[in-house]
Amino acid sequence: MFQDFKLVDDRPVVIQVKEYLKRLMIKGALQADQKLPSTREMSGLLKVSRNTVIAAYEGLADDGFAYAIPGKGSYVAAIVDQSATDSGGTEGPASWQVDWKAKMNEYAVSAVELDMMKQGIRAQKGTISFTSIAPDEHLFDLGDVKRAFMDRMAIEGQVLLNYGYAKGYKPLMEYLMRYMENKGVDISGKDMLITSGFTEGFDMVLSALRPSGRRGAAICENPTHHTAIKNLKLHGFEITGIPLERDGIDVERLEAVLKANRFDLAYLIPSYHNPTGIVMSPAKRSAVMNVMSRYQVPVIEDGFNEELRYSGAHVSPLIATVGKGNGVIYIGSFSKVLFPGLRVGWVLGDRALIDTLESIKRARTIHTSTIDQAILYQYLLNGNFDKYVKKARTEYKRKYELTKACCEAHLPEAQLSGDGGLHLFLAFPPGVNTRQLLAACTEQGVIFTPGDKFFIAEGEGVHTLRLGFSRVTDENIERGIRIIGEQTRKFLQG
Repeated sequence: MFQDFKLVDDRPVVIQVKEYLKRLMIKGALQADQKLPSTREMSGLLKVSRNTVIAAYEGLADDGFAYAIPGKGSYVAAIVDQSATDSGGTEGPASWQVDWKAKMNEYAVSAVELDMMKQGIRAQKGTISFTSIAPDEHLFDLGDVKRAFMDRMAIEGQVLLNYGYAKGYKPLMEYLMRYMENKGVDISGKDMLITSGFTEGFDMVLSALRPSGRRGAAICENPTHHTAIKNLKLHGFEITGIPLERDGIDVERLEAVLKANRFDLAYLIPSYHNPTGIVMSPAKRSAVMNVMSRYQVPVIEDGFNEELRYSGAHVSPLIATVGKGNGVIYIGSFSKVLFPGLRVGWVLGDRALIDTLESIKRARTIHTSTIDQAILYQYLLNGNFDKYVKKARTEYKRKYELTKACCEAHLPEAQLSGDGGLHLFLAFPPGVNTRQLLAACTEQGVIFTPGDKFFIAEGEGVHTLRLGFSRVTDENIERGIRIIGEQTRKFLQG
């Protein structure tokens, strides 16, 4: 006994000794009321200091796994839990098996089927991957983040480590309300809820707006964000896709569809649309809002990548175009601009809606991490955001232009779209199936995201793909796109 004890470098030795002995007790290798070796003897057996063993024995006693008899030593305490071996044969809990897959409901099964990450290709080491549209971590200004953390903890650290409010951290909410007001949003009659990123906010809004007793009906751009498609389907919405033009959604087609059908909501990404990268023009934004207002269809606006504008004038979000109107729900996040690890997003909308969402949030997750909110608030308050965005915008613009130039050189057959952000969208001639192209490119060490994932109906967009360039080196951008071009020509020639 005790021969299998091995120390690891990254944990305190006392805790390792205590947990090792605890495991022996739980497994029954050390029995109730059995005397433990003396601290001197155990120190020799485990090759640790005697003081370490003394502290470990005290920790076991504190946890109820050992007791000391003065003058005699330490003993193993009786453990109340019965181990699986004490179940008394094959009919007890030890042999109890549940077929969990058979118990999964339709929602759970659908979640697995729609899980893009689970079904995606696992990149081998050395693979050039264009699948990610996350920010490049090499741009993160860690010094400013550490300072923000230390500054806020010094001010109210004990408060931040306790429960927070479902609605959110008040200083951050006040900052973000001003931030949205500076985008041209009329915040009168509106309120805000802080969420754990965009997806939680979207999921809660859909939970609140999902019709009772019938399937919901939603309008989206086609193609659109895969996560939105997944969540709409999981909430039982039938989705109608409206095609995109070079400056955004096809307004004539949108109005024709609204005339013929009843819809519960619309989901739109007006800026640096995912996956196409298209920015909806100011004129089209006004036209879309007029149509939605006429047919009384609430709009969920995804503020995706709004800050990554590489050229042209600022374009106000849809929620700014409706003034005091309350028909738009804006869901924002800094995940693609700042730090995805800080899971902070927000929902801005009518006060009555936010009041309901606050109760849903409290019932589900109580509140978004207060520490995450406070770090973000202090980081913004310290004036770091503008400095970081300027740096990020410069670097991503450079990569965007390099990627675009490489596509034009090596993929002249493809039609490109994307006015900024962290990706480009490519549409090939009908003879190119990008799933088959992906398989061929994977063998050459290059992967990307097939475009059909972003389309509403099965079989659409099979000739498209999305290229995320934010985390790819210049050398790999050039090499990877050249390989995609070589494989594309094989398809076209074949």
